[in-house]
Amino acid sequence: MDLSPSPRAAELTSRVAAFMATEIAPVEPEYHRDLAEARRTGDPWTPLPVLADLQVRARAQGLWNLFLPKEHAGEYAARFGTDGGEGLTNVDYAPLAEQMGRSAIAPLVFNCNAPDTGNMEVLLRYGSAEQREQWLEPLLDGRIRSAFTMTEPDVASSDATNMAATCVVDGDEIVVNGRKWWSTGVGNTDCKVLVFMGVTDPDADRHRRHSMVLVPMDSPGVRVERLLTTMGLYDEPLGHGEVSFTDVRVPLANVISGPGEGFAIAQGRLGPGRIHHCMRLIGLAELALELACRRGLERTAFGKPLVNLGGNRERIADARISIDQARLLVLDAAWKLDQGGPANALGEVSAIKVAVPSMAQHVIDMALQLHGGGGMSDDFPLAGAFVNARSLRLADGPDEVHRGTVARLELAKYSTPGSSADDT
Repeated sequence: MDLSPSPRAAELTSRVAAFMATEIAPVEPEYHRDLAEARRTGDPWTPLPVLADLQVRARAQGLWNLFLPKEHAGEYAARFGTDGGEGLTNVDYAPLAEQMGRSAIAPLVFNCNAPDTGNMEVLLRYGSAEQREQWLEPLLDGRIRSAFTMTEPDVASSDATNMAATCVVDGDEIVVNGRKWWSTGVGNTDCKVLVFMGVTDPDADRHRRHSMVLVPMDSPGVRVERLLTTMGLYDEPLGHGEVSFTDVRVPLANVISGPGEGFAIAQGRLGPGRIHHCMRLIGLAELALELACRRGLERTAFGKPLVNLGGNRERIADARISIDQARLLVLDAAWKLDQGGPANALGEVSAIKVAVPSMAQHVIDMALQLHGGGGMSDDFPLAGAFVNARSLRLADGPDEVHRGTVARLELAKYSTPGSSADDT
C-alpha cells in the first residue's frame, strides 16, 4: 500500500497552496464582508464578481476541475482545464481537497465544490452523450451550477427505501412528483439543473426501485419552497432548499443510465464524494489548529500565554494526533477505493464518515474556546467551520448508519450465515 501522492499530484498540491496563499487569502476577508453586506442590503445568492475573477485566474493556471477521476476524465480533462489533461486517483486528489478545505470559497474557485463534483461524476460515469453535452460540459465550464435532490422531509431519509417521491415513466416522458429538502445549491442563481432521485417501480427489488432524473430548474412544476438555515446560517451563495415537484414532465431521455438504476448510481456517487468531504474537513481542522496555536501564543491571561493555561498544550497535542490519524484513515479508504471501487472500500468509507467530522468538530471546538467570544463571531472562520463539521455528521448518511455498516462487516468475520449478525 502506497499512500503517497504521485509527483504530479504533489506538484499540483503545491501550486494550489500557492494560489490560495497569493490569490484567495488576500481577498477572502473582503469577500465575506461583501457577502455579509449583500445579506443586509441586497441579493446574497448571486455569486460576487470576485469569484468569477478568481475562477478565470485559476483556470488560466490549469487549476480547474481537479476532482476529475483518472479512469473517467478522458477528453474532458484536456478540454476543460485540468492541468496535464488527465484525471487524478482518489489518493492523488486527497491532498488537493485538504488544501481547498482551508477556505470557504476555494472549492468554488477551482470548480471543485459539492454537490457539483458529485453530479459531474455521475454524468461522467453514467450519463449519455446527450446528457453530457447538455449538462456536464456547462458544469465543467463553470457556466452553470447544479443540485442533488434526494433527502425528503416526511420520511427517514437515512433509509433510501423509505423514499416517497416518484418518477414514473409515461410514454416518452417521465413524470416527477414529491418534495425534497437539504438540496444544496438551489439558492444559487446559476443553478440550472437538479439530479432528482425517486421511486419508479415500488414493486421491484429494494435496490431496483429508484431512478435518477435530470430536471431543469425552470421546468413547470418545480418550486423552491424555502431556503433552509443550518444552525442559523444560510450558506450563501449556494444554500440548502426545500423543493417541491408537482407533475413535472421531462423527456425519458433525462433518466440517467435507465429506470431502476438510481440506487446503484447513488452508491457509485457517494464513495468518492465522501472522500472529498472528509479531506476538506481535515483541511478545515488544520486551519482551526493553526488559528488555535497562533491565538494561544499571542494572547495572554493571568500573566501567561493562553497555551500555558488550563491544559491547552495537551489539547493542542491531542488535536495534532487526531488530525494525523484521521488523514491516514481517509488515505487508506481512498487507496482501497482506487484499487477496487466502492465495494472494496465500503467499511473504510463508512469509517471515515464517522471519524473525520467528529474529529473536526472537537478540534474546531477547542479552537473556538481559545478564541473566547471572538470565536463565536464572524471575525474568525471558526463558527462557520463548526457548523460545517457538525452538519457533515448527517450529510451523506448519519453516523449511526455508517457505524451500522462498519459493525455489520466486522461481525460478518465471526458469524455463520443466517445468524443475527446479518441484521442491519
